[in-house]
Amino acid sequence: MEKFDVIIVGAGLAGLGAAYTLAVQGLEILVLERGDYPGAKNVTGGRIYVNPVRDLFPDLWAEAPLERFIVQEGAVLMAKERSVAIAYAGEELRQEPHQSYSLLRARFDRWFAEQVEARGAMILPKIQVENVIKEQGKIIGVWAGGDELHADVVIACDGVLSLLGEQAGLHPPESSHNYALGIKEVISLEGEKINDRFQLQGNEGAARLFIGEVTQGMFGGGFLYTNKESLSLGIVIGIEDMMARGGKPAAPDFLEAFKARPEIACLIRGGTTVEYAAHLIPEGGFKALHPLHGAGILVAGDAAGFALNMGFTVRGMEYALASGYYAAKTVLKAREAGSFAAAALSEYGRLLQESFVLKDFQNFQATPSFVNNPRFFSHYPELTGNLLRDIYRVPAGPKERLYPTLRKYLGLGEMWSMFKNLREVTKI
Repeated sequence: MEKFDVIIVGAGLAGLGAAYTLAVQGLEILVLERGDYPGAKNVTGGRIYVNPVRDLFPDLWAEAPLERFIVQEGAVLMAKERSVAIAYAGEELRQEPHQSYSLLRARFDRWFAEQVEARGAMILPKIQVENVIKEQGKIIGVWAGGDELHADVVIACDGVLSLLGEQAGLHPPESSHNYALGIKEVISLEGEKINDRFQLQGNEGAARLFIGEVTQGMFGGGFLYTNKESLSLGIVIGIEDMMARGGKPAAPDFLEAFKARPEIACLIRGGTTVEYAAHLIPEGGFKALHPLHGAGILVAGDAAGFALNMGFTVRGMEYALASGYYAAKTVLKAREAGSFAAAALSEYGRLLQESFVLKDFQNFQATPSFVNNPRFFSHYPELTGNLLRDIYRVPAGPKERLYPTLRKYLGLGEMWSMFKNLREVTKI
């Protein structure tokens, strides 16, 4: 039997963030990762918002292998035969310190793991954790690779559908309602072409979100982020909606149809797919969060459900880093007190409550039900596209006046439905 001060399960951003914070305190830290290396199984859209975590990891960002700083924000409503794009570029996005960056997780996580090991933590890849070890109701370690490993505390960062949290009795089996499937490709493309196609200069980057026909009326959307020499392109589709349709069409077909759209095809032309991955994503928001601690165990990152779709932004990586940091701070305080009981580890919830993490989740707790409105994924993209089609149409004969054109699409019934949807915005 091996005994460590802390065992961290999962070498994603939450696990590495916890290990990075703990390792310099002289504790014996073991990080177990089932992938071939940290980052091998970590999938994300590819964007991190640095401002919320800049001060938590002040020594990290100067050398971190980030891709491009984002200076263009975009949202696209996709109808079947047309689309409407909204673009934003602000001078504040170009000013340092930059708000957000595109990021390739396989590269970033591997580099981050090297920093963690340099601080003294041990990372073991290719290790599958099978179960937690309980003694008198307290988690005292894990079973991994057939071995019994003990620790004062276990930090579960084992990703979406956290089995360790379930095995520890912190939550029941997960519901499909709170999850979506993300499918992503990394498409290699010369940096010069990226700059030309997106009207960028130097290391500037662009981010775009897509909603509507990209998911054929189901909950979800598409995303595109520019990297230095590649594009991260993908879609997210609600699991429950896919199950309701019997899994047809198959999930990969949605991505192929997305890539074939003229709005996308012109951007990826000449590129080569160098990475393909699929991953479950938490979508339940604040109401789907489970207890985050128990006797001898803390839960962080995706395992805790810390991903938030705000509609205009989709965030997760900074929540993973912050939750790993606050889990580490909780461990240090519990160690000083000489207790890893549930009451001692409840400090974790207090730290999260005082941080941007749970404040964001509480502020946007109504967002999941708002963005799950089916009108956003079919009705509004078609309505907006058809309205603008008629506004911009120049016929062979006389053109209809603007007001009758608007009335055709924005009658009393439609305006009432829109009003009811807009009322939901007041809750966000």
